[in-house]
Amino acid sequence: MTNQKIAKILYEIEELLKIKGVSFKPSAYHRAALTLENLKEDIADIYKEKGVNGLKEIQGVGKSIADKIEEYLKKGKIKYYEKLKQETAVRQIVTYYFQTKGLSLGELKRNAKKRKIVYSRFTKPAKQLLDLAGSMEKAKKAISTVAEWAKSRNLDYAIETVFKKWLELDKLKPKEVVKKPFYRDDPMVWSASKRKWYVIDKDGQWLEFADKESKIEWKIVK
Repeated sequence: MTNQKIAKILYEIEELLKIKGVSFKPSAYHRAALTLENLKEDIADIYKEKGVNGLKEIQGVGKSIADKIEEYLKKGKIKYYEKLKQETAVRQIVTYYFQTKGLSLGELKRNAKKRKIVYSRFTKPAKQLLDLAGSMEKAKKAISTVAEWAKSRNLDYAIETVFKKWLELDKLKPKEVVKKPFYRDDPMVWSASKRKWYVIDKDGQWLEFADKESKIEWKIVK
């Protein structure tokens, strides 16, 4: 369990360093996290037996990361990780917003570099949202709520949309997805009294369905 907790933090440090635009370091944290995930022995036991030197013996774990693991084992947190979260808070919100739009961090950076996305345009509303929400977790949750609500209605949304919907976030629910039966693109209806399916043709006539039920196609209707 300890291995998985620390690995999760190392993966998050990797992601935060990427958001910050740091080169090389992210891959080191990724390697160390991957090693911890697959380590059969509990890292707490290794540290208890051999100390920080034992941690440095683990493949992919250098001195810097070993020190951070030791800090976590002693204090239950890593100061460097907490600092990174604070430093990248606004950028995390911008990144998360675009992720809800289906854009990865790499794609976001490439589009910003090509000026397809004016990154600075999103930093101010992201900071305002962070101040309004009071925490990164609440800000992301608010974005998710608005994103799900808007997507279910085929609506576009911006970070500013979260402000506009802030007082009604608890009431925002995704539109219910309904599946309706069709036969060769014609809608169908079930008659409970006659216990039969009918196909409604282009002229609105009800034609008794005579094919196999496996031929009925259920389509999502928003």
